Amino acid sequence: MHFNTFGVMISIDSLHISLNQMLFLVVGIWPYEQSKLVQFQLILFFTILISSIIFQFTAFLTLKCTADLLIKVLSSALFYIFLVIKYISFHINIEVVKCLLEQLQNIYNELTDENEIDIIRKYRNYAQRYTVGLILFSIFLAPVPILYLVWPYFFDVSLSINESRRPLLKRIIVTEYFVDQKKYYYLILLHIISAMLIGIVVLLATGTILVVYLQYACGMFRIACYRIEQSMAVDALRKGSLRNKNFTYKKLICAVDMHRKAMRFSDSSISRFKVMFSVLIVVGTCSMALNIFRIFQGLSLGDIEDIVFPLIYAVIYLLYALLTNYHGQEVIDHNNAVFASAYNIQWYVASLNVQKMILFLFQRNTKSFNINIAGLFVGSLESAATLLSTSMSYFTVLYSIQK
Repeated sequence: MHFNTFGVMISIDSLHISLNQMLFLVVGIWPYEQSKLVQFQLILFFTILISSIIFQFTAFLTLKCTADLLIKVLSSALFYIFLVIKYISFHINIEVVKCLLEQLQNIYNELTDENEIDIIRKYRNYAQRYTVGLILFSIFLAPVPILYLVWPYFFDVSLSINESRRPLLKRIIVTEYFVDQKKYYYLILLHIISAMLIGIVVLLATGTILVVYLQYACGMFRIACYRIEQSMAVDALRKGSLRNKNFTYKKLICAVDMHRKAMRFSDSSISRFKVMFSVLIVVGTCSMALNIFRIFQGLSLGDIEDIVFPLIYAVIYLLYALLTNYHGQEVIDHNNAVFASAYNIQWYVASLNVQKMILFLFQRNTKSFNINIAGLFVGSLESAATLLSTSMSYFTVLYSIQK
């Protein structure tokens, strides 16, 4: 279905995703705003993020490559690679993002039952709360590394100490810009902070829109449960009239249709990003292990300054892994709830034709449905535990080798 720009904006607004829209606009990947200015903004942000990775790896050209340097560079660079992968993936699939939003709008517009509308609004509110909560968390978290980077400047001004800034920055993040780092200290600092802020917004924008998709999918599964329960209302069955039988058939058909749409939408919201998630799993697991190693190393040496950034990276990875897998588990649980509803209704008092229709639902339950990443990874709390366990295993290997 074709929408003009003005019409689309009004349509999308009814989904109550204005905060998600704002985050996408900030990083230039909102699908309904792709002017030349936005394209320039996109190129600028990409350049800042990618150059931040390059200038970390160029440290190997001027410094002696040791195990300690390798761990320090990779633990930070992999974090920015993680962000760039998400940024590129969503930019490439910008039409997919647009298509999924329009699918949600069409499903929302088709709802006529007030109870069903209330259900979808309930899950819409859940998505809003997650978005607000993550934004607030970022607002409180983002100033920590920024203040940590700029506090030597204020310290130098008050005590006129000119040599304290560069060693601290070198310990926090290893880079090589091939310029006099004393002379261009503030430009380098601006570049590092800019990359960090862009990365945080990219992570927020792409992460929260996936939360929106999966929360709406859970709402659709819940509507399917509601329709099954309504189709087998005891009063309607007892009367046994042709009208009530038709009502039962219609509700069951609508329930099956909504269940099918929920599964298709859940799969569509992930399918085009499966390559991205596969790479992110590898990058995130390796980076998590390296940052845990740096935290442990800093604590054992009593060097608290060296653990600030690794701790922030580790917290972000942990939160991301838990939230994405938690919502994958939510989809699994809501899908199972549909079949639980079919089992729990009084299907045995229904007519034979109705029982045959319900049997199709039971047969569908023999095949599990989940958020599957390229057949290698399933979004669930069990998978989140596996990721964390893998990271800890890599950390143990690193620690044993260093020891």
